[in-house]
Amino acid sequence: MIDDSQYREHAPFLPAASYKLSHHTASGRGVYTFCMCPGGYVVNASSEEGGLVTNGMSYRARDGVNSNSAILVGLTPADYGNGLFDGMYFQKHLEEKAFTLGGGDFKAPCQSVTEFLGKKKDTVAVLPTFSNGVREADISKVFPEYITESLKEGITDFGKKIHGFDTCGVITAVESRSTCPVRIVRNENGVASIGGLYPIGEGAGYAGGIMSAAMDGMKAVENYCK
Repeated sequence: MIDDSQYREHAPFLPAASYKLSHHTASGRGVYTFCMCPGGYVVNASSEEGGLVTNGMSYRARDGVNSNSAILVGLTPADYGNGLFDGMYFQKHLEEKAFTLGGGDFKAPCQSVTEFLGKKKDTVAVLPTFSNGVREADISKVFPEYITESLKEGITDFGKKIHGFDTCGVITAVESRSTCPVRIVRNENGVASIGGLYPIGEGAGYAGGIMSAAMDGMKAVENYCK
């Protein structure tokens, strides 16, 4: 479906297609796709007991049956608090809710896009690829209402840009590790307060994707070699 939408009649002759979609909601929030994986899989990225985190990946051949991407909603401190670790605690809360909704055994809660949007379940079967398996659940129970409504508005708009986006597919929750909520302070040479330590990439709060993380790592090497 993604290949046909992006490539039209040329789809049989081209590699798995990618996409990047964004929407500005009526309430002023940004909704956008992130880390799109052509021919990919949804995998378990949980890091602690009692919390469930999903992520996406593609093998080099990009020959999986499904494509996937995170769908993110923009948040501000007004949503989660101004404390140093409030963003992290907000993430943790969502991950715990996803864990519970999935049954408490690292299966992920999963729902068809049409059911999430309050429509009749689509007849086109898209099999979830989450590595630990899934449990059918009401995904809206993971999020505050303002996130759920933003996701619904965004997905509906994406369906106008890629035919079938809002009528065919499944949602697996929750991908909460897009942007690090805490930044490790470093000086102009990229060094932390502990001498010789170079915090880099997404986990340190200095990147927002694979490419920017790689570039940040290259800068750290350059700084080290000065």
